[in-house]
Amino acid sequence: MLLMTTLSRAFGGVSPAKPANRSSASRVWRRLLRHPSTLLGGALVMLFIAVALLAPWLAPFDPAANDWTSIRQAPSAVHWLGTDDVGRDVLSRLLFGARASLYAGVISVVIAFCIGVPLGLLSGYYGGILELVISRIVEAVLACPFLILAIAFAAFLGPSLDNAMIAIGIAASPIFARLTRGQVLAIKTEDYIEGARAVGASDLRIICYYILPNVITPLLVQATLTIATAIIAESSLSFLGLGQQPPAPSWGSMLDTAKNFIVQAPWMALFPGIGIFVVVFGFNILGDGLRDALDPREAR
Repeated sequence: MLLMTTLSRAFGGVSPAKPANRSSASRVWRRLLRHPSTLLGGALVMLFIAVALLAPWLAPFDPAANDWTSIRQAPSAVHWLGTDDVGRDVLSRLLFGARASLYAGVISVVIAFCIGVPLGLLSGYYGGILELVISRIVEAVLACPFLILAIAFAAFLGPSLDNAMIAIGIAASPIFARLTRGQVLAIKTEDYIEGARAVGASDLRIICYYILPNVITPLLVQATLTIATAIIAESSLSFLGLGQQPPAPSWGSMLDTAKNFIVQAPWMALFPGIGIFVVVFGFNILGDGLRDALDPREAR
């Protein structure tokens, strides 16, 4: 009977009861509610997403329109956050710049996820020479500082937002590969994996149906934290002229312009810097909160 139960679970024949699922979800919510900082991070992230999506309706001016009569004006009733060196409204450019940051953060992490997770699954599950080769490549890439590697890839691909996202995604992929490999090494020796092998389940089925669902939680937490890193990287590349190209707004390119007028017009650098800080702070504390809420060891 015990053998039949194990084999049934290996094939997915016994599914968790719905009340158990609801109970598990309620426990996660209770753990989230015990961390006010997590709720704050979630609120900041949702505000950032809403601002990025609603930028065309929230921006009071065209973010790329020059106004030579309003050069470097201080914040006022007309231009709430002032204007830049060619008279463009800083608030409008800040709102549209959030789009570039959100786009770069999400797409870069998707690219890193799609590259790193399959490599981690293959190396952790099969082991042997495949694991040796993939692990050495991952370690070699991780030996280089993340931002330096992203700059090198972006310089090779050429200056544009799309190329910057590809560069950031490639540079971040070893993080997901190493995390996935570690999780797979711990899971593939479980009894239900051995049971699936015993009844003839293919490697592809075992990886897709039994291993991947059990490693997705730490990967989602890592993805949340990596979005913050990707936003900083995109701003850095735009600051260096390797990301979003003017006159398209980007927080990094706004800082690049503002560095020449830091004394005459400090608001040009102040508000983009605050935007980057708040968004990265929100994603970081949200990721920390999700890690605490989804960790089974916190169930007590």
